[in-house]
Amino acid sequence: MESRLLTSFEQEENCEAQSQAGEIRMQEHEQERTFDDWLSRHKGVLFKVVHAYAFTSHDREDLFQEIITQVWNSIPRFRGDAAVTTWLYRVALNCALAWSRKERKHRDRTESLETNEQVLHETVRIQEPRLAWLYEQIARLDHVDRSLTLLLLDGFSYREMAETLGISENYVGVKINRIKSHLKSLTREEKAYGI
Repeated sequence: MESRLLTSFEQEENCEAQSQAGEIRMQEHEQERTFDDWLSRHKGVLFKVVHAYAFTSHDREDLFQEIITQVWNSIPRFRGDAAVTTWLYRVALNCALAWSRKERKHRDRTESLETNEQVLHETVRIQEPRLAWLYEQIARLDHVDRSLTLLLLDGFSYREMAETLGISENYVGVKINRIKSHLKSLTREEKAYGI
């Protein structure tokens, strides 16, 4: 084999290629570190969204996998304009909404309410009855109301909720008041019937 000396131009190109490869590895390493950190600190946020949108253990696993895949893919686009939890909620909610639409297309539309009741009661055994009842009621809300309720339960401000869902702060307030009134009326109905 004949060895030859690299020209200064070839050396520069070689160093630049090695530098770019190092940056890519560093970026992947940084993305992995960020992902691990976010997941360990904020997985409760993701589980709440999963629990509100998926009702069987199999569906919860599927949705959680989709959400963490989206979180991984979104890390390079995170600019820090919003809090990490706000960003994660936005990613998780958008993913859950898309997943719900996709699942609805594939699901048998004639599925009985009794089947849904059985699935919802699976979680009752795990949780306190009042909390299980609340999650059951949240699951029956439309997507926007469900998202607002989860954000409210996690202590987000109206401004943060508005930014996450892309609606005005005033509309957040109106929706939350309606949701609270609705849940209060359901509570009164249940007490009236001795449930």
